[in-house]
Amino acid sequence: MMNADTELNHARRLHVATWLALVAIYLIVAICMASSQFSFVVESGLLASVETAAAFAAVGYVISRWSWGLRPAFVLLALAQLNILFLCGTPLSYIAASAALPLQDHSLARLDELLGLDWPGYYRYFVSQPELLRYVPMFYAMIGWLGLGVPLLLGLTKNPLRLQQFTLACVIAVFVTALVSALFPAVGTYQHYGLPPETADFRATGYLVQLDRLPFVRDGSLRALNVTQLGGIVTFPSFHAAAAALALWGCWSVWWSRPIAIVTNGGMLVVTPLVGGHYFIDVIAGIVVAVLATAAASSLRLPSMDRRGAMFGLRQRTEPARTAHAMAKTRRLAVTPCSPQVSSISQRLSMRRRRGS
Repeated sequence: MMNADTELNHARRLHVATWLALVAIYLIVAICMASSQFSFVVESGLLASVETAAAFAAVGYVISRWSWGLRPAFVLLALAQLNILFLCGTPLSYIAASAALPLQDHSLARLDELLGLDWPGYYRYFVSQPELLRYVPMFYAMIGWLGLGVPLLLGLTKNPLRLQQFTLACVIAVFVTALVSALFPAVGTYQHYGLPPETADFRATGYLVQLDRLPFVRDGSLRALNVTQLGGIVTFPSFHAAAAALALWGCWSVWWSRPIAIVTNGGMLVVTPLVGGHYFIDVIAGIVVAVLATAAASSLRLPSMDRRGAMFGLRQRTEPARTAHAMAKTRRLAVTPCSPQVSSISQRLSMRRRRGS
């Protein structure tokens, strides 16, 4: 069990590791875009997102220099990192999809069948329950809790280490999801099973966005990326499922938030196949990605970062340890007995004083 200072120092190291991971992803995106026809569309929404992330980071680093501002700083810095992750993660998935490897819908549907999971039956059940369909969009939108709610919760409840582990796990999950999606591309369930994604009471918004963009990414027609208007195009593994598992793991360290986290993220897992047109194996794979990402972020042990931490404005707390070391040294000197030579000289001086008197 770590004490408070040890947790903060470990959180600082993970914070630096998260920045390095984001820089690596940005370099990959930049190299891929430079060697292809992809380009960014620079517009007000993109600039606003960049400015927001920069403001969060700047304020976070400034207030981190005072003890009262350390924990709020972790929240602001995590929000900045997650914002930047969104700006590079979605383009990364589009670049991955441009590999245009053979579609794997048949294989994914076959895996569902081998697991005994009936997607058409699942679809027909929900469509026949209009009272349930009204809650479907709400639960699907809970993915927004990942980028705002979890950091605020962990920051306000003084869990900086779990917050930074959560942020790093999100970065890992986004990268792995994009990489795997390039190897196993798929369009989704509605096209495979020939079922309508729109009814009088329901619209599979996530799937429809993917259906609108994925074919053009694969055939080379879509290369100008407007980051703030890009939708998700990943089928396998489901990032919605990964996000639900990540959020649940992040909230689990705050005991009173567990019931809320179970309901919201459990609901998101249930409706993800319906709204996103995901196979059940997509959801399972997304959960596996989240589990591996959290395990990697939790088990990562990094060396001391005195100089690197100073670069990022997050110097470790070494003063208490130095003070304690100095006090211990003083106590040892105070109780150390004199050597025989020093004692003999002291006795001779004392005798001379007596004779002189």
